[in-house]
Amino acid sequence: MNVTTKDPNIIRKKGLEALAKELGPLGMTCFIRQFSTGEGNYTKEREEIQKDVTIDDIIKQINHE
Repeated sequence: MNVTTKDPNIIRKKGLEALAKELGPLGMTCFIRQFSTGEGNYTKEREEIQKDVTIDDIIKQINHE
């Protein structure tokens, strides 16, 4: 298939059609999910969640205490 347009909407539509044809709906979904960037700031959120965790807490978890 030759796409001669640079219109992102048409390219996206043709791409999704090609994925669905080749991979089926489930395969297409799995493929697209690989490229999801998510949202938020993982590093900042992780630091906030773990701000009170000490090295002793980590060692206890490792040792299952």
